[in-house]
Amino acid sequence: MECEISNIKMPDDAGIQDIFSMCKSIAIIGLSPDPTKDSHKVARYLQEKGFKIYPVYPKEETILGEKVYRSLLDIPEQVDMVDMFRKPEIANGLLEEVLQKGGVKVFWLQLGIVNNDACEKAKAHGLIAIQNRCTKVEYERLMK
Repeated sequence: MECEISNIKMPDDAGIQDIFSMCKSIAIIGLSPDPTKDSHKVARYLQEKGFKIYPVYPKEETILGEKVYRSLLDIPEQVDMVDMFRKPEIANGLLEEVLQKGGVKVFWLQLGIVNNDACEKAKAHGLIAIQNRCTKVEYERLMK
């Protein structure tokens, strides 16, 4: 398997700061209940910074004190950002759920996850698309 290189133009630092300022709720796709996993550490950090998180995971009833949903479409509330911790090929199907749900502003693929096709489609539908970056790292770096 060959690693895909990101060729998507992403927001600059000011644009990422704007994202964190406008987004209040984040669906964490693939949020592990295991506190040693990156998805758990990132979600806990974002939760501590005041974001409402919505765990999306195939098992568990609660993670980090929040109800766990089986899919993005099961979340009854509005979600501003979708933050994905899954394999790159999952992004295409997830984007379809994002578009079906509506109201999502940011489609974020975590550090190490690149899917140019899904990000191009997200941008074509008016979403902000970011890939191969970590929300926790970017927040720590830019939101002093």
